[in-house]
Amino acid sequence: MRTSRILGSAFARPNLTTLTSSLPSPFQISRHICSAAAGLPHATQKHTRTVQFSSLIGKTGGLSRSNSREARKYNTKSTPSEAPPFAFAFDIDGVLLHVATPIPGAPEALKFLNDNDIPFILLTNGGGKHETERVKDLSQKLGVELTTDNFVQSHTPFRQLVDGPDSLREKTILVTGANAEKCRLIAEEYGFRNVVTPADILKAHPEVFPFDPLLDTVYTATARPLPRPIFTPGSGMRLSDALKIDAMFVFNDPRDWAYDIQLIVDLLLSQQGYVGTYSPKNGDAALPSCGWQQDGQPPLYFSNADLLWSTGFHLPRFGQGAFQAAVAGVWRRLTNGHELQRRVIGKPYSETYQFAERVLTTHRHEVLRRRGHHEPGTLKSVYMVGDNPESDIAGANDFHSEAGTEWCSILVRTGVWSPEHAGEKALQGRFKPKVIVDDAREAVRWALKREGWTGPAL
Repeated sequence: MRTSRILGSAFARPNLTTLTSSLPSPFQISRHICSAAAGLPHATQKHTRTVQFSSLIGKTGGLSRSNSREARKYNTKSTPSEAPPFAFAFDIDGVLLHVATPIPGAPEALKFLNDNDIPFILLTNGGGKHETERVKDLSQKLGVELTTDNFVQSHTPFRQLVDGPDSLREKTILVTGANAEKCRLIAEEYGFRNVVTPADILKAHPEVFPFDPLLDTVYTATARPLPRPIFTPGSGMRLSDALKIDAMFVFNDPRDWAYDIQLIVDLLLSQQGYVGTYSPKNGDAALPSCGWQQDGQPPLYFSNADLLWSTGFHLPRFGQGAFQAAVAGVWRRLTNGHELQRRVIGKPYSETYQFAERVLTTHRHEVLRRRGHHEPGTLKSVYMVGDNPESDIAGANDFHSEAGTEWCSILVRTGVWSPEHAGEKALQGRFKPKVIVDDAREAVRWALKREGWTGPAL
């Protein structure tokens, strides 16, 4: 089986979408994204801005030179100089897999695209594993050999924050997720050198959470010594000697919501991110936002906004978006209705689709170059195949290509959406797909027919 080397990482040059009103940002603000707050509680356009990131092409993905030299077979009835003017982007959960089980037809669809030199990329709001581990796992489950060039997951962009003028490499960050220790290891692999988990704080200072920890056994097994103690008033400790958190990252869906929310809110209320402090600016009506999050508190990053996702159960389950909504709800109660300033990445934000198109176009140019054409070809269409109207479909529908490429949204019946539970009444406006099909294989067949494909049949 050949190694697929189709695409570069969709976040080799991503943007983070920022849900914020007045949070001082260490990054360059580029432009407002009007629809970024769709589906999140009480978020509005004024809370939204975009943060630019530098390119990592050649480092985290992209069409590397070694890959570019590797010839690939092109099995179509077209003339040898032609290359398909269309490409595909697939969600994973509910489209290609149900947890660990391949959805019938999905492996065949990917193999067909691979065999026929048709570009595709996997765009998922999932996470919790390092990219290399997840790609190896996906290759085994789907029976199609993939590389990180085909794949981007929700927290892949976090690595962009390691370096740059506001580098977090040497800063202290807090990470959490389904398995906070694994999230720590991923963060360290990305290049963050001082990573703290909720377990570290709880085991050093059990009084921070006066309840029986939900994951006490896990916390005991994974906790590391804190680099510094938390601040204790009246102890004579200098603030500069206390533990300071410079950024908070939610890598994927946390399990111990009560403790994680408590710790995150503590830091949002803190003085400059020092654990155990309370900012004197909180609630000051003379300050912007009444002083809330106006005292150098650490920025809070969520890796996706999915409220629901498809699992092995017959009904959708809560995702990271539900945890985000819970944090935001607690924050509103504490601050008398002020919006939580946070930064959210992943689908449906346009930067994801913008870069996906860019790397798909790069692949088409490479195919044409191998056929003796040195002028860039035109990528006419990209088919986004997803199961979630609020992320996959809305993102594709909202995106307007600067190159004039049409993004065509295809909704499958194998995931979050189903006619029995949601119904087609929910598919209105930006959530309405171009077509609804049974599964990923039928999505590819529909697109091939629409494109007038004359090559091998799927």
